[in-house]
Order: sequence, then structure tokens, then C-alpha cells
Amino acid sequence: MSYLGKTQLKSSDIQRFDVTSSTSATHVLGWTAPNEQSLIITINGVKQQDDAYSIAGSPTTVTLTDALVSTDKLEVVGIVDVGTMNVPGVGSVQTDQLADDAVTADKLANSINTEIAANTAKVTNATHTGDVTGATALTIAVDAVDIAMLSATGTADATTFLRGDNAWASAAAGLNSVQTFTSSGTWTRPAGITKVIMEVQGAGAGGGHDATLVYCRNGGGGGYAKKFLDVSSITSSTITVGTGGAGIASAGTPTAGGDSSWADGTNTITGGGSPASSNSSSASGFRGGAGGVASGGDINIDGGGSFSDVSDSGSFGMSVLGQEGFGARNSLSYQPTTALMNGVGYGGGGGGRTSGAASPTSGAGANGVVIVWEYK
Repeated sequence: MSYLGKTQLKSSDIQRFDVTSSTSATHVLGWTAPNEQSLIITINGVKQQDDAYSIAGSPTTVTLTDALVSTDKLEVVGIVDVGTMNVPGVGSVQTDQLADDAVTADKLANSINTEIAANTAKVTNATHTGDVTGATALTIAVDAVDIAMLSATGTADATTFLRGDNAWASAAAGLNSVQTFTSSGTWTRPAGITKVIMEVQGAGAGGGHDATLVYCRNGGGGGYAKKFLDVSSITSSTITVGTGGAGIASAGTPTAGGDSSWADGTNTITGGGSPASSNSSSASGFRGGAGGVASGGDINIDGGGSFSDVSDSGSFGMSVLGQEGFGARNSLSYQPTTALMNGVGYGGGGGGRTSGAASPTSGAGANGVVIVWEYK
């Protein structure tokens, strides 16, 4: 008889699954069946009873009691009520089941979107910090990095090189120039000069006079100092050059040699001049001038003192950059000229004389000198 009463609105979702040429007993459906009774299973058109198979899982796997043979045709029809959620099994959705461009940013975790945005910015803006890494070694193209891409300080040009501290420095290193001061003045640091080696030589004393006719009283030599100095922060220095002591014609007072020095306000390097020699008579011991004293250098060498006795005309009044002049004694058959009695070079002491010597004037001490070797 026909249905009486209010029509019940209900629809069904019909699923179909066909298999041919299979020899398997298990077959995975594309949906989840609620139970065995929701399936109609036929093999070669013959409906199978529910004791001929079993189902399990989501999506549903049908397991036949007996495996198919290759000529069998398996058909499965399922009826699933609309409104019943058909949930795919875990890991059952494959790439082929997703449409192209189907997954939008809204469906991605916020952390993934943040990472994508950050990586996109790195590529777009071509900026990066830290080491560049990757699955394979990344390389920079040949000649791709130019000077403008470097963060070095200083000026890059044909005369500079890049140092280990990432600074451009002048390639013109080493000895650059020399200034020699034979008179007092001012040293001014030339452009690019960062270091100097200076030699400071004091002046020699003038020769003395011995009224006993025995001792020549030669003048002593000036002191010598040598110094290596970083002048990067020094712009100038006062240079003093000592004057050699004058010779004397008779029993007057001998003259000391003057000091030579470098003084930049922080560093003072001095080559002391030789003090005046003695005119006093003595039968033995040190007679003549003492050597000048050096100070402030990396190397300090005092000047040579003078010594004479009854058998010679004096010796040893030398400096590092000079030597003493001859002494004249009346008992010598050879009497040197005044020129030979003067100190030689820089800082040598003058030769002394006795009252009976043919030359009326003792020798003058040699002037000092300051030599500045300039390095970049």
C-alpha cells in the first residue's frame, strides 16, 4: 500500500566502488561505511551475504572471506545518509585529491605565514645577516662583490690597501723621507708620516790649554741618543742643535759643547754636549773633557772622554757620529794645523794644546746634529 501521513524528507548519498582483474581479498573504499548492512556487495553479479566479508577503518576497508580471482568483478554500493559526516581517515588525503591553489594562507598556521613573509622579504630586499647556508653550498658569482659593497673605513683608491682591521691604509709604507737639522728649528710632521726614528747627537767640547807643557787637554765627545717614536698624534717638535765648544789661544777657560734635543711636549730625547775640559795641571789620572750624557732614547751612548799623559797628545774624545781633533804638544816634532785640531763629523771634541806648541789656538768641538728618518 502507499505511504500514508506526512512525507518524511530524507535523502541518501550513494557511493559506488568497482574492481576488476584483482586477486586481493582486501579493498579500500573511498568513503566510510557505517556498518556491513549499509553495503551491497556483489561478485560477478551475485550478492554476498554479510558473513562473506567484514569492514573496518576509515575510510572503510572491505575484507573478503576469499580472495578474488583475476576474472572476478567486484561491485560495492554504499548508502550513506546525508547529514552523516564522512570523515577521511588520517593520512588518507593525498596530493592528487587537492585542487591546484586550493589551500590558501587562511588555512595555514600563523607561524608558517610569518616565516614565509620573513623569507620573502629577504629575497625581495636582498638583505641577510649571519652566514648564508643551504642544502647545498651557496657561492657568490665571480666579480660580483665590488668595493662599494664593503663596510671598510677610509678611502679606497689606487694608493691604498685593505688591512686586517677592515680599514683602507696607504700602500706607500716604509721609509719615506729624511730631515737633517744642522741648526735649531722646528720639525713638522709631513702628511702620511706615522713613525720616525731620530738620531740626536750632542756637540763636542773645545780643546783646553795646559801651561805645564805636558798635557794637551783635548775636549770630550757629545752624547748620542736614538729613538723610535709613533708620531701619529704629534704634529711638530722643537729641535735644538748644540754648538761645538770654541778653541782657546792661551790659558783661558775651555768651552763646553751644547746639548742637542728633540722635544714634542711629551717626549724629550737629548744628546748632551761635552762639558768643558780642565786646564789644571796633574801628574796622573783623567785629564781633559768628559763625554756628554745621552738620555730619553731607546739607545743612549755617552760621548767619549779625553785622556792624555806625558807620552802622548790626547785621545778618545769621540762621539758616535764624529771624532776628536789632534792635540798639539811642544815636545812633538810634528805640530798639527788648527784645522786638524778641530773636532771631526758631528759631536767630536777639539784637540788641546800646550803653551809651547806652535799652534796658538786649541781645536774647536764639532757641532751636534739631529737626523729624523720618517716612515709611513
